[in-house]
Amino acid sequence: MTDPRGEHHVLSDIPGETPKRLVPSAHLRARLDQARAKAIQDRRAAGFVDDFDPVWEDSLDATDDIAQALDLLEVGEPDWDWIDPDLGPDLDLDPDLVLGIDADLDRDLDLAKDLDLAEEPELEQPWVPAPADPPSSQPQSSQTKKPHRYPTSLIKASQTRPLDTVVDRLRSPLPPDRLIGWIVTAAITALAFVIRLFRIDYPASIMFDETYYAKDAWSLLKYGYEGRWYGEGDEVNSAFATGDYSALSTDGSSVVHPPLGKWLIASGEWLFGLTPLGWRFASLVFGCLLVMVVIRLTRRLAHSTLIGGIAGLLLTVDGLHFLMSRMALLDIFQSFFIVAGVSCIVADRDFFRNRLASRLVKTDAQSFHGHPGPFIVRPWLVGAGILLGFGCAVKWNTIYVIAVFGLLVVAWSISARRLAGAGRTSWKSLYLDGVPAFVSIVVVGIASYLVTWIPWLRTTGGNLRDWGVNNPDSPTTKIFGEGFASLWHWHVSTYDFHVGEDLAGATHSYQSSPWSWPVVGRTVGIYADNGIASGVDGCTASAGETCMRVVTALGTPLLWWAACLAMVLAVLWWIGGMDWRFGVVVCGMAATWIPWMWVGTRPIFSFYAITIIPFMVIALAMALGVIIGPVGSPRREAGAMGAGVLIALIVLNFAFLYPVVTGALIPRTHWQWRMWLPGWV
Repeated sequence: MTDPRGEHHVLSDIPGETPKRLVPSAHLRARLDQARAKAIQDRRAAGFVDDFDPVWEDSLDATDDIAQALDLLEVGEPDWDWIDPDLGPDLDLDPDLVLGIDADLDRDLDLAKDLDLAEEPELEQPWVPAPADPPSSQPQSSQTKKPHRYPTSLIKASQTRPLDTVVDRLRSPLPPDRLIGWIVTAAITALAFVIRLFRIDYPASIMFDETYYAKDAWSLLKYGYEGRWYGEGDEVNSAFATGDYSALSTDGSSVVHPPLGKWLIASGEWLFGLTPLGWRFASLVFGCLLVMVVIRLTRRLAHSTLIGGIAGLLLTVDGLHFLMSRMALLDIFQSFFIVAGVSCIVADRDFFRNRLASRLVKTDAQSFHGHPGPFIVRPWLVGAGILLGFGCAVKWNTIYVIAVFGLLVVAWSISARRLAGAGRTSWKSLYLDGVPAFVSIVVVGIASYLVTWIPWLRTTGGNLRDWGVNNPDSPTTKIFGEGFASLWHWHVSTYDFHVGEDLAGATHSYQSSPWSWPVVGRTVGIYADNGIASGVDGCTASAGETCMRVVTALGTPLLWWAACLAMVLAVLWWIGGMDWRFGVVVCGMAATWIPWMWVGTRPIFSFYAITIIPFMVIALAMALGVIIGPVGSPRREAGAMGAGVLIALIVLNFAFLYPVVTGALIPRTHWQWRMWLPGWV
C-alpha cells in the first residue's frame, strides 16, 4: 500500500471489508471548479464578455457531472439515487461501481492538469488512513483489480471559488438598460416605417403576384371567402386598381394558400379602401413589426442593446425586406410570425432556466442532487404555438420551423435540468417538458391555425366548401361533419396541387435555385416601365438614350454576402465554441431555407428568402459584436471602427440600389450600373 501521505491515496480492496472512500472529493471538485473558472476566463479573454458573454454550459457541464460522481468518494454514505434508484447501501459494490465513472475520471483529471492546474500550493494534506496490506507472500493475482489512484494535493476553497454558481449559470438576465432598449427599438422601427411608407402607392397598379392576394383579400371582405374574378387578367387588374371590382363573382376560386395572410391584407383595404395604400398597408405594418422583433430577439441573444440595434438597422436597409414591406404578398406575414414564434421560444429558454434557479434559491440548494426538479408551467411556449400556428395559416412550410425549434426546446430543457443537478435523471425532461411543449407548440398551433378558417366554415360558397354536403356517406363526413370534412378535402386537394405534376413541369423566367438565394444570385422583376423618352415624364437621359422605372426584388448584396460569412462563423461558434445563441440563427436559417431544396423542378423565387434574412442579419450583428469586443478591451476601438465601416458600406449600398427597388425614374445606363451580376437582369 502506498503511504496515504505520499503521492497517492488508495482504495482498500480487502475481502470482507467495506471499501473506504478515501479521496476528499470536495477538494477535487474545487480543482474542477478552478478548471471551469479558467475555461471561462479563457473565453472572456477571447472577447466573449460584457454585452456578448455566452453561457458556455455544454462544455462545462462535464465538470459538474464529474463533481457529482466524486460525491461517491466521500467518507460516508454515497448518494445512491445518483447511481441507480434500485441500488442501496447493502449492495456490495466494487471500487469501479462506487466510482461510477471508472477510468474516465483519470482522463478528466488529466484535463484539469492541462488547464494549468498542475501547480499546487503547499498545504496540509488531510487524509484517511487506508487499512494495512494483508500479509501475503504470494504475488497479486492477475484477476485482482489494481486499486484506483488519485492525487492527494488539495487546494483551499477560498482559492478555487468558481466564477459562477449553478444558479448564476442558470440565470439569464436581460441588459439593464430597459428604457434605452425600448427607445432604440422604437426609433429604428419608426425609421423603417417612414422610409417604407414614402411613395408606397407607386406604382398605382397591380404588381406581380398582387394579382392574387390583393383581389382575394377584397373578396374575403365581401363574402368571407375567395371568389372568382372573370375577365382578361390585365383588364381586370386595371379596373381593380381604379376601385372597380365588378369582375368579382360569388363562385369560389381555387386558392393554394390558407386565408390568414389575405385577411391581413384585407384589413388594410378595410381601412383605406381599394387603393394601393389599402392593399399594401398591412405588409408595411408587419414588415416594421418584423424589424422590431428582430431587435428584441437579438438584444436578448447578445445581451446587448447595441447589437440588437445593429440587427434592426441592417434589416431596415435590406432591399428585399424593404420591397416585401411594400407589396401585397404573403411572405412578409409568414416571416413575422416565424421570427416572433422563435423569439417566444428563446424567451421561454430564459424563463425556464430562471425558474429552475429560483427553485434552487428557494430551497437553499445548489443542486437537485440527482432529481429532475419540478414541473414548470411555460407560458412563452403557448405564445410560440399561437404565432407559429398563424405562420402555418399564411404558408404551410412554417411547419419546418415548428419541427426544428420543437426539438431545440427539448434539448435546452434537458441541458438546463442537467445543469441544475438532475444528472442521469435529466432524461425525465422528455415527459416533464417535452410532452407539455408538444401540447403548447403543436396542439395550440393546430388550434390557432383552425381559428383562421372560421370565416370560411361559416360560408357556403368557398372553393370545395360544399364537399361535405355533396359526400354525406364519406367516412370523413360521418366522423367530423360536413364542415370539417370539406376543410379536410381542401387540404388534401391543395397538397396534391403543390406536389403534383402540373407545378413540376411549369417554368418561369424569374425562377431560381435556393442555392443562389443567400448570395443574391438571382432577382425577380416585379414591375417595369421601359422606353421612356428623354424629356418625357421628367426623363433627363442624353440623346439617343431612354429612361426606365423598375421594381426589382433585390436584397442589399453587401449585407447578404457579409451575412453569409457570418452564418459560416455562426456554425463554427455554435458547434466548435458551444455557444447556443449561434445555434438559434443557424437552426432558423436551416428551417426556412433547406426545405426548399426538396421541391423538385417547380418554379420558386428568390423573394421566398424573406423568411431567411432575419436570421442572417442577426448572425451578422452578433458576429460584429464579437469584432467590436468587450468594454475596456484594447481592440474595442479598432473593432468598433471596422464594424462601423461595414455598416456604413451596407447603408450606402442600399442607397445606391434604392432606385431599382422603388421604381424611381433613371436612365437606362444608371440601371445597368446597378445590375452587378448576370442573374440580376
